[in-house]
Amino acid sequence: MVVSIFEVSALVGSGVTAGVLFAVALSVLPALFAMPADRYVYTHQLLGRNWDPTMPVVVLTSFALDVLLAVLGDGSSRLLFVLGAVLLLGVSVVSHFCNVPLNRGVKKLDPERVPADWVDPRPVWRRWHLLRTGLAIAALVLNAVAVG
Repeated sequence: MVVSIFEVSALVGSGVTAGVLFAVALSVLPALFAMPADRYVYTHQLLGRNWDPTMPVVVLTSFALDVLLAVLGDGSSRLLFVLGAVLLLGVSVVSHFCNVPLNRGVKKLDPERVPADWVDPRPVWRRWHLLRTGLAIAALVLNAVAVG
């Protein structure tokens, strides 16, 4: 019974992670790319207010659940949960060391005074985001197969 609760929780967490990152890649990023710099900075600052404190908790909790399930599991499910944990850790590493530093730079800007020599972080941010989205989707698939 307890293992089932952990399995469902791992699926929900990895599903939320993959879903949020997929939604950003599919809809939010194209919208941000369509904006001039001042609107992009303003919008980016608004979007991060709730995601920034929430998503690390979701990703790292899902990672911890995968580790726990790998310890409690047996056979092929153990390996799948280990791989899922590694992929979720990859999501966290890419987020923390690649996307978050770019986010911090955008948060420091005044949307009404974007410097003329400002280097737009959107192309680089997108590349890192697509990597972590792929990692999250792969983790979800592995978790689903492990539970199934």
